[in-house]
Amino acid sequence: MIKLQIVGNLGKDCIVNEVNGKKVINFSVAHTEKYKDSTGTPREKTTWVECAYWTDRTAISQYLSKGKMVYAEGSPDADAYTKKDGQPGATLRMRVQSIQLLGGGSDSANNNNYGANRETLATPSVAAPAMAETDEGLPF
Repeated sequence: MIKLQIVGNLGKDCIVNEVNGKKVINFSVAHTEKYKDSTGTPREKTTWVECAYWTDRTAISQYLSKGKMVYAEGSPDADAYTKKDGQPGATLRMRVQSIQLLGGGSDSANNNNYGANRETLATPSVAAPAMAETDEGLPF
């Protein structure tokens, strides 16, 4: 098995879709690497990963909004294509197996570190104040 791990910010709010009776949360994650080139000039390179999280537990989707920082891991896939200008391009995709909210975004003061994966949604990664449970039994 090949595993992809990414820490980055969501590029836009997630979208919850239903495909053949199964729910999927679609979102994109950007990771920006800062470095200096051989001449010492500061550079940035941003890599985008299109993510699909197949789950019946979609309560986490309300927290997957533009700018939020997440850690996600899963199985990678890549598609090659030709851009409108004739240049080659590629799309990096990931079938998410687990995701963890790390914070960030416009309301970062209200963020708590709650992790989520297929087996155990909302397992706190650090101590956080107790919160009321939702209909799905998640302490978000």
